[in-house]
Amino acid sequence: MFGLMRRYASRTDVPYLVMCGICSLISIVVLVSVGQSQLGGSNNKASVQLIASLLGIMLAIIASTVDYRTLARAWPLHAVVAWGLVIPTLFLHNFRAGFLTIGYDAGGTSNYSWYRVGGMTFQPTELAKISFVLTLAWHLERVRGKVNRPLNLLGLLVHILLPVLAIHIQGDDGTALVFLGIGAVMLFAGGLSAWLIAGAGVAAVAGGTALLVLKPDILKGYQFKRILAVLDPTDPALADFTYQQNKGSMAIGTGGLTGQGLFNGEHIFVPNAWNDFIFSYLANALGFLGAAAVLLLLFGIAARTLRTAYRSTDALGRYICVGIFAALFLQCVINLGMNLQVLPVIGVTLPFFSAGGSSVVMMYLCVGLVLSVSLHTRRTRGLAEYVD
Repeated sequence: MFGLMRRYASRTDVPYLVMCGICSLISIVVLVSVGQSQLGGSNNKASVQLIASLLGIMLAIIASTVDYRTLARAWPLHAVVAWGLVIPTLFLHNFRAGFLTIGYDAGGTSNYSWYRVGGMTFQPTELAKISFVLTLAWHLERVRGKVNRPLNLLGLLVHILLPVLAIHIQGDDGTALVFLGIGAVMLFAGGLSAWLIAGAGVAAVAGGTALLVLKPDILKGYQFKRILAVLDPTDPALADFTYQQNKGSMAIGTGGLTGQGLFNGEHIFVPNAWNDFIFSYLANALGFLGAAAVLLLLFGIAARTLRTAYRSTDALGRYICVGIFAALFLQCVINLGMNLQVLPVIGVTLPFFSAGGSSVVMMYLCVGLVLSVSLHTRRTRGLAEYVD
């Protein structure tokens, strides 16, 4: 057993997995503190996070031993499963069938992207995110060097925009933006022309502005007010929408160098501190040094993901790692922007840290894919050196 573990450790990217595990460990400790100070002493959030993290690490190790090429070629299987779970939530809202609720509105904001099974919730778009990266990487590898041809580009855009539209219909626009960002970054990595990127950017800004002017009701009322809350956080008419972000930025600002401590009970109250605003609570409890350490860990994970992409011996491995890097990076930027009151609240979690069993497990499956690229890249290089 120990020999098998040593052989695995000698071939895989151990520092990468260790950094992810440290993030989870910090998250669990912080969630215990949140439970003591804001949830009446309940450790339920921390317990779920612990179980999900251990399960996720185990699944990451298992996934890393499977060749990523096999996983990409199996796209009909995981695509059917992932999107087969997503599609019912487009039409069924809070539909109860015994102990199962389809299209569960977890946050009270017309976001029907969840399943509720008994007392547990699951968001199928987290699984769909992994399938999306694999299928788009496979698609890009098939048209490698010919991305800018009109028919190929049209097919890729359809591949990206259909999932984005489906998730928008669910009501989860935060996740839809993440999917759109993943697709854009992977297209760029696949060789999309810089001129086309610039043109698409201009067209998106112009089209979005025109759409808001011609059809202002395209945004739900609370979405528009969340945008206004960022532009004018002192407006008393927006107090219900600015309260959470005001508290979050206040918590970050009063953390000082070393913070208020984890278990002293003197933290600034931040609504939903265990989920979207865990960074605010963490910065208040651990201060600038703790917040900086968390950011360095996340930066290290993102940088090592790109390192694995660079070292990959084939385009498919590079595209997979770039897609996972994009998911990690975009979620971090959006979540931190929400906490720092520079972006509106759109329900995007901080990877590894925010409470949520399904999101943690799926994040570790992404880690497993990166480890698979790393491990099988080393095998390929070793074989090539042996043949030479």
